[in-house]
Amino acid sequence: MSPGGQNALGRLAIIAGSGLLPFHLAAAARVAGENPVIIALKNEADRSWEGYDYAVIGVGDFAGLDALFRKYGVDRVVLSGSVRRRPEWREVRPTLKTLMAVPFVVRTLLSGGDDSVLQMVIRLIEANGRRVIGAHEIAPDLLATVGPVGALSPSDEDRRDIVQATRAAEALGLLDVGQGAISVGGRVVALEGAEGTDRMLERVAELRAEGRISARRRGVLVKLCKPQQDIRADLPSIGVSTVLNAKRAGLAGIAVEAGRALVLERNAAIEAADAAGLFIVGLDRALPAGGFE
Repeated sequence: MSPGGQNALGRLAIIAGSGLLPFHLAAAARVAGENPVIIALKNEADRSWEGYDYAVIGVGDFAGLDALFRKYGVDRVVLSGSVRRRPEWREVRPTLKTLMAVPFVVRTLLSGGDDSVLQMVIRLIEANGRRVIGAHEIAPDLLATVGPVGALSPSDEDRRDIVQATRAAEALGLLDVGQGAISVGGRVVALEGAEGTDRMLERVAELRAEGRISARRRGVLVKLCKPQQDIRADLPSIGVSTVLNAKRAGLAGIAVEAGRALVLERNAAIEAADAAGLFIVGLDRALPAGGFE
């Protein structure tokens, strides 16, 4: 056995940003018999990785990343967790194989959306001989399923909000801006930008408190994959914090795309939603009537 416990099939590397997803993936990989190495992003990862082989690396350090891949015999890579700050072009350290791509990298970092940046990262990792896989391939049980996943279901009014927010989220995704939208009483009141879902929900709570959004209508958050999105990175995700912030925003529920969105802390999220009187529903985009009939 080579450094870090590599086996004949090669080793899985989990590139970890912030949040719970990297932790869930590491645990699921171990259950499946893997011995994953964790590559924690400096100033982003917020978990302790004691008990795992791990290293800390700066965002944009592709040369250092490739060196770690070689050290641990990595052949598969999964990108997971949130990254608040994209690297400055001066921080990018390419490998020899990716040196010619530097102009493309700089241009993407300066003007590309999140999906463009993630596709660039995948391209650079795979240029050095590793295969990038999706989080859903390691932990398929995290994927949202079709229909209500808790005790509550959407009302007719909620379904109309789901339709409106879905249209808005699709348009937003095409622009590579965000994945979420909120509709209240059939009117789109918020779109997710670079601030992320929780901050958008906080904004809606503030608008309600100011009387800018009707207190009589509840509304729905919808999160979808961007139409052009590579599903190996940044699948839409929700968890307990999403549910609690949706409650503070006065919403009736949350809808995500079945098979293309992650429900983290599934049991805890369902319990929190049931306690708050919120529904969580998985949408089948191939079906009419809001995608879950």
